[in-house]
Amino acid sequence: MQRVNVIGGGLAGCEAAYQLKKYGIPVRLFEMKPQKMTPAHSCLELAELVCSNSLRSDRLANAVGLLKQEMRELGSLIMKAADATRVPAGGALAVNREDFSAFITEEIERTIELVREEVTDFSAFDPKEPVIVAAGPLASASLMDAVRGLTGDSCLHFFDAAAPIVSAQSIDQEKIFIASRYDRGSDYVNCPLTREEYDTFYHALVSAERAPLKGFENAAVFEGCMPVETMAARGYDTLLFGPLKPVGLTDPKTEKRPHAVVQLRMEDAEGTMFNMVGFQTNLKFKEQRRVFGLIPALKNAEFLRYGVMHRNTFLKSPGLLDRYYRLKDYPTIRFAGQITGVEGYVESAASGLLCGVFTAFEVMGKPLPVFDNSTAAGALALHVSGSVSKDFQPMNISYGIMRPLERQVHAKEERNMKIAMRSLTEISNIKSKYGLK
Repeated sequence: MQRVNVIGGGLAGCEAAYQLKKYGIPVRLFEMKPQKMTPAHSCLELAELVCSNSLRSDRLANAVGLLKQEMRELGSLIMKAADATRVPAGGALAVNREDFSAFITEEIERTIELVREEVTDFSAFDPKEPVIVAAGPLASASLMDAVRGLTGDSCLHFFDAAAPIVSAQSIDQEKIFIASRYDRGSDYVNCPLTREEYDTFYHALVSAERAPLKGFENAAVFEGCMPVETMAARGYDTLLFGPLKPVGLTDPKTEKRPHAVVQLRMEDAEGTMFNMVGFQTNLKFKEQRRVFGLIPALKNAEFLRYGVMHRNTFLKSPGLLDRYYRLKDYPTIRFAGQITGVEGYVESAASGLLCGVFTAFEVMGKPLPVFDNSTAAGALALHVSGSVSKDFQPMNISYGIMRPLERQVHAKEERNMKIAMRSLTEISNIKSKYGLK
């Protein structure tokens, strides 16, 4: 039976390798750490979460919640790890990032051949052996040169950002309240600001000194992970409709909705570290201390990790890839993860899952399972392979790219739930029809 080579030990690569192993396909997983590290990586484990520890909403009325449930139904390693290492986060699924990566690393090392080497070109592989490139948005320059040799100059670049993490002990307990929006639990630390405090914070933020971005003349930023200072520069009230929105929150001290709220989310199960939700940033470290210290509850905050920006790379996938994530001109090579133009941890893992399943069925000589846009996973694959946009950009899953209902439903949550139920029924049908494990 043909062996499959998977390049990249991130979420997509680990998921693809795991799926292949489920079907008894020999697989080698290549990971360049620790031989070579990137500025965004800090640990040697596989499936490292370099930005947030949140996998976003876990509610079916939210498209990413549906995508996660589809993955659970399809036997996802990433979802198995996430569910086992989750920390409180209201309606979201957040994980202890160290435990999450350790869980996946242990499973991969136990069942799959792991090669700790950088792949710099494709000549080392038997041309008959399928390859899945899941090297992520921080793929090494040498590997991207090899990819350009196959695709031409079709790679794009943009900047991504991570939010700071603060010590729980350094948060002023007298200036916070615990709640989730709309009374959906009590999993967030809320740091309220008055109108005057917001005004001071805002003007300090937009005038703060940013770290230089090296290596790119056009500093494009992905809309879904925009630095908070870039967002603020769009207008005085922009943050009040974004990461500082007070909607759905009531401060028990005043029994009123605050003018603005900064939310903190647990980073670990013990509650010793908290992530500043939506505060991705490219401010210099000293400026982060100064400006974020203007948030009353964070006046004396101890920063365990400062926010950073890093380069991301993705393909102009429409025209290059087909709906099965195959490179059209080289069909033994597939791409998975953020390098394809899906955006987000869950979306990356979902593409890896489908890549693993498609490749396994191909090796076994069986018809490839068909996932269309009635499923979230299928809608993502169709989007990255068939988008007609002249300005193709990374895309999170949304109900907007899934097949609409045949009968119009005006209430958004009801409409989304009907689409979700249809999707999960379709996933069950696909599993039965093709014998998916």
